[in-house]
Amino acid sequence: MDFLETYYQNYDEDGRLLSQHGQVEYITTQKYIHEYLAEPILEIGAGTGRYSVTLAKEGHDVTVIELVAHNLEILRQKLDGSEKIAVMQGNALDLSALPDNHFGLTLVLGPMYHLYTKADKLRALREAVRVTKPNGHIFVAYCMNEPTVIQYVFGLNKLHEVMDLKMITSDWHCVSEPKEIFELVRTEDIAELDSALPVERIKLVAADGATNYKREYIDAMDKETFAKWVEYHLATCERQDLIGASHHTLDILRKI
Repeated sequence: MDFLETYYQNYDEDGRLLSQHGQVEYITTQKYIHEYLAEPILEIGAGTGRYSVTLAKEGHDVTVIELVAHNLEILRQKLDGSEKIAVMQGNALDLSALPDNHFGLTLVLGPMYHLYTKADKLRALREAVRVTKPNGHIFVAYCMNEPTVIQYVFGLNKLHEVMDLKMITSDWHCVSEPKEIFELVRTEDIAELDSALPVERIKLVAADGATNYKREYIDAMDKETFAKWVEYHLATCERQDLIGASHHTLDILRKI
């Protein structure tokens, strides 16, 4: 908790999603949210409310659970009181305050970044599934392993450092602890989690694809070129041969 509090007190998540390279992830996620939209909506780990506040201002019935007090403070500042939104502090691992089979769409767009054991990941996912209506959808976002190996380990010449700290396995899977903030997975890790749940996968989407490899070029694009980049990304983001190389993925599940 202390690592997360410190990180988010010093990180501008809204600013990242407003940059051109950050908008790609946001545009992609919003596209699929609206494709599978059903009320009421729950966002678990809502951060500063980039998604949940937008959905509430569109007139949707939204409930928000967020762990970090600093994020909740920023989220509440965005509300004017006209929104149909319930905001509470809570943990993705324990949603006992929420009823079974209630939400038409459940968003888990942040918690899996910060859960480091399979047991905790499954606990959070089972809670998300429990509170979702039968045939409702659960969106789960993940940070992916390979971009970190490519960009950080090799791109920033950190190979010897991560090897000395035993932060990478012999098959090149990054090893994370809470002090590293982010947990990194592969597509087979996501599939293994899904297999333990009463869900079926609808789609696994590359939320930002190749965008973050070229973020400085993306941010420098004029509006017309950036629009074409987004068009290209949306045309390719469901290609399974590209998924594992995306920095972020979006697992779209239906509760059975």
